[in-house]
Amino acid sequence: MKASWNNKVIAEADKDKLIYIEGNWYFPPSSIKKEHYKPTSQHSVCYWKGLASYYDVDVDGQLNNGAAWYYPKPTRLSKKIVKKDFSNYVAFWHGVKVEE
Repeated sequence: MKASWNNKVIAEADKDKLIYIEGNWYFPPSSIKKEHYKPTSQHSVCYWKGLASYYDVDVDGQLNNGAAWYYPKPTRLSKKIVKKDFSNYVAFWHGVKVEE
């Protein structure tokens, strides 16, 4: 599976390494190309997954604000529901394409 934006692959991993939650593929932290990610101060809260943090995605100087998110410390409930620890796994939106 690949995540890409502006025709550049920004994450890549075998499908069996990803976790699918609520319509989104979450990529393991080791699969992201870190040079394209800038931490932000943006956060949101999911009632069952916990506090999400965001990255801006930077490709060739073009910035996609808050296009990637992750849960540094998912709740115990979410780990029970998902049946896996998805701490720091990264998911995408804002035009980032995720495909096989």
